[in-house]
Amino acid sequence: MILVYRAGTLASAGHNHVIASHDLGGTIYVPADPLQASFELHVPVATLTVDEAALRAQQPPADFPADVSAAAKEGTRHNMLGPALLDAEHSPEIVLRALRSERSADAAGVLARVECTVRGQARTLAIPVRYERRDGQLVVAGELPLKQTDLGLTPFSALLGALQVQDEMRVSFRIVARAAAVKGDPSRPP
Repeated sequence: MILVYRAGTLASAGHNHVIASHDLGGTIYVPADPLQASFELHVPVATLTVDEAALRAQQPPADFPADVSAAAKEGTRHNMLGPALLDAEHSPEIVLRALRSERSADAAGVLARVECTVRGQARTLAIPVRYERRDGQLVVAGELPLKQTDLGLTPFSALLGALQVQDEMRVSFRIVARAAAVKGDPSRPP
């Protein structure tokens, strides 16, 4: 989930956005030492959602009021997927690939160095991650501020900058990974 905030002298004419992905896929390898884990995740940009009512309701109502019209949501989605920002037609996915991991300063998690490819441009990000193994699954979660310009993107702007989107976004994630079935292994369900 990505929280995107309005800016500019006409900011009151716009609204903050909740962008979400429910369709990411990929592979995570988790050996006994989690610092040796690796992953590659793919986020199809065409399936990103804008301002789902249930997700907006989880945010502070003063910043994310519930009354966003369908036309406003569709306009935001059109701008987000268009050639000026994510360019979904030519860059259909965002790819996240593990480079290396190290213990975080608080020892409660891991700092993952991740290559993030957006619009064909790869950038390295440091992402704080918490994880736990539970019921045969790996649950990975985290939250971080991230600037669009750090991804090589130019934040949306209209009316000569009077209405714009702030460069800094708030990204949070929760990924649940399940063990894959191994051919010929009767102890693993398909």
